[in-house]
Amino acid sequence: MPDRTASASARPTLEAIAGEASVSLSTVSKVLNGRPGVSAATRQRVEDLLHRSGYARRGLDPERGGTVEVVVENIESEWSIEILRGVERITRENGLVLTLSVLGDHHRFGDEWIAGVLQRKPLAVVLQFSNLTAAHRKQLRTRNIPVVVVDPAGDPPPDMPAVGATNWAGGVAATRHLIDLGHSRIGVISGPRDLMCSRARVAGYQSALAAAGIAFDPGLAAVGAFDQASGEAEGRRLLGSPARPTAIVAANDAQALGVYDAAAALGLRVPEDVSVVGFDDVRPALWARPPLTTVRQPLQEMAEEATRLALRMRSGETDATRIELATSLVVRSSTAAPAA
Repeated sequence: MPDRTASASARPTLEAIAGEASVSLSTVSKVLNGRPGVSAATRQRVEDLLHRSGYARRGLDPERGGTVEVVVENIESEWSIEILRGVERITRENGLVLTLSVLGDHHRFGDEWIAGVLQRKPLAVVLQFSNLTAAHRKQLRTRNIPVVVVDPAGDPPPDMPAVGATNWAGGVAATRHLIDLGHSRIGVISGPRDLMCSRARVAGYQSALAAAGIAFDPGLAAVGAFDQASGEAEGRRLLGSPARPTAIVAANDAQALGVYDAAAALGLRVPEDVSVVGFDDVRPALWARPPLTTVRQPLQEMAEEATRLALRMRSGETDATRIELATSLVVRSSTAAPAA
């Protein structure tokens, strides 16, 4: 018969951690649950002991609700809406509830959100950003709150699972489509340079040009944010030049629709005077006039897979992993052969 007493004593307990930290069990509980009333130094000491001891909350927690928390930068983008649709579908199938955190600026992502999530005690978190610090990841791991990044903007650390899409292949497909139509002066508007997805899409664009024997022209390249305003601003600059491009690859659909606005302001027509390709395939791409040719990023499916993965991790069924879903080109009416 196994020695259950020995097995139980081998596992770290909150009482043992409280003793080693020279604090009360109530103080350890406050740290574990993100409650106030603990000095910064004591909180850090307890956190270090929780991590070093290998303590991890297991089993059912009567205080923990049946929620999955989604964290996005803003709720106004179609990207966020697609992600929410995907997560909501899986939470509903599992009898759970979706909760939402909107950060406003992912560069400020940090202690404030961590303190809140420790109090809210979600079963899992689906996250837009990959810039959680090592200390934050340890805190969440100690509380058995798995985190999965969906459509990662940066390069998540090896211990952080992520579900993304084939951004480089999407950039290749968009550019190759324009080359096949006969375009050789193809502009590109990147997303923010500090985001890996932006760099991957531009790298795909450059690879397609090189494969076709077309030299990359830095004068046809621009950098913007993932929004319509920067698409219009950079589109005006590219299309207003004497040697304007006959086609433009945009970093996302919002940028592409900004290029539509720029073309209209300059008296140019899409696609007769300039072909435009977007990236994402959110709903406004279909509603645009003309409907937008774009690279479909399966956002809802990515969010669904990220949620399933987080719930499997919560049950101890899987370890950290990386998943990439395929992008595909959706050809509509915003691309055509260049004018003679």
